[in-house]
Amino acid sequence: MEPFTKLTAIAAPIDEANVDTNQLCPTRFNKVPRGPEHARILFHDRRFNADGSEKEHILNVEPFKRAQIIITDRNWGCGSSRESAVYALYEFGIRCVIAPSFGDIHANNCAKNGLLPLVLGETECVAMRRQLRERPGASVTVDLAAQTVIDADGKVHRFDIHPVRRKCLLEGLDDIARTRQYVERIENFENAYRRERPWLYGNIGH
Repeated sequence: MEPFTKLTAIAAPIDEANVDTNQLCPTRFNKVPRGPEHARILFHDRRFNADGSEKEHILNVEPFKRAQIIITDRNWGCGSSRESAVYALYEFGIRCVIAPSFGDIHANNCAKNGLLPLVLGETECVAMRRQLRERPGASVTVDLAAQTVIDADGKVHRFDIHPVRRKCLLEGLDDIARTRQYVERIENFENAYRRERPWLYGNIGH
C-alpha cells in the first residue's frame, strides 16, 4: 500500500450529503478487476450517458478532473460495504476525502487502501467548499503527520485520527503488512503453545 504522508493538490467541492457507495461504483461494476478502468467507473452513471459521452459533472471539467482531494458533506460513503467504491476513487486519483462524517465501513476500506478519510466539522467543510467554488483549481494541503489541513485561504485546521489508522497510512501498512510486523512474536507464541499442548498436534508418546 502506498503511504500517505503529506499532500498538496487540487481539491474538488461536492456539495451533497449521503453520497453512497452505489453512486461511487454502480453495482454492475463490482466485479471489474481493480485497475485503471475504475477511474471511469467513479460516479459513472452521473458522469456519463449511455453512449459514453460526458454529462455535466464537476469531475468531468477542468481543473477538477485533476483533483486529488474531495471536500464534501456529511455521511460520505454510506450504503453497501463494496470496496470497489474505494478502487474507483483511488484510480481516479483521489487520495483524500474530507467530510463531516463517513459511512464506517467505507472509511475503513479507504484507510486500508491508502486513501485518507478525514473528518472536519461541518462549518469548516462548508467554508472550504465555498473557497473552492470561488477559486476553481485552488490547492489544499493535508499533512497527516502534523494532523493539519491548510485550506485555500491558508487557514490551518487540526483534525483527529485514530493512532493505529494514522500509523498504517503513514507507513503504508495494509492488514497483512501490519500483521507481519509481529511475525516473530506470533511464531514464539505458536512454538510455546505447541510445547505446552503436544496432544493437540499428534505428539502424544513422542
